[in-house]
Amino acid sequence: MTSENQDPWDEAQPVPLYVITGGADSSAKSFDLVTLIAARSEPEPSMSPEPAAILSMCQYPLSVAEVSAYLTLPFSVVTVLLSQLVADEHVEAIAPVPVAAYPDRGLLEAVIHGLRKL
Repeated sequence: MTSENQDPWDEAQPVPLYVITGGADSSAKSFDLVTLIAARSEPEPSMSPEPAAILSMCQYPLSVAEVSAYLTLPFSVVTVLLSQLVADEHVEAIAPVPVAAYPDRGLLEAVIHGLRKL
């Protein structure tokens, strides 16, 4: 029974993002867009839809950017959800491989000199 002052529930109305994250704040672990996420467990029946979807889709490693795109949620919301899943040991975050430093110029010159001698 609805009163005249209340609007009926509108299925098309978006859910506020703080509801999805459980009200968690920005104390989430920092993730890079290319950090890979791999599930370590199956979704539990008591989980909310978003964490369960992350566990289902990350049976093979996906980047945080891909998870955000597939869920159509902002990066900041996904990082909060992932932080909770990492803390509960449901997923593993695999840091991106750092860009290799340029080799020393002297080393390159020595290699070129050696190749020229051949």
